[in-house]
Amino acid sequence: MHIQIEYYLILSAFMFIVGVVGVLTRRNAIVVFMSIELMLNSANLTMVAFSSYLGNAVGQLFVFFVMAVAAAEAAVGLAIIIALFRNKLTINIDELNILKW
Repeated sequence: MHIQIEYYLILSAFMFIVGVVGVLTRRNAIVVFMSIELMLNSANLTMVAFSSYLGNAVGQLFVFFVMAVAAAEAAVGLAIIIALFRNKLTINIDELNILKW
C-alpha cells in the first residue's frame, strides 16, 4: 500500500506555512532559526516525495546537499546567536540593533 503523493505535499505545505508564520511573527532569534530549519525540511520532504513518485534518485541526492548546507547554517547561525547573546544579553530580534549607525 502506497501513500499518495498529495499527502506528502499537503504535509510539506503545512510545514512550510508554519515556518513562514514562525519567521514573521516571532521575535526570539532561536524560534526564528528553528522556523527556517522547518522550512528547509519541508522543501526536503517535497523533493523526496517527487523523487519517489517519479522513480528518480536525483531529488534524494539533492536533499543530501541541502542537508549539508542546513547543517553548516545551523552551526554558523547558533554561533552568531551565542555571540549576540554574550554582547547584548538578549536574543530578542527587536532589541538587536548592532548593524545600525
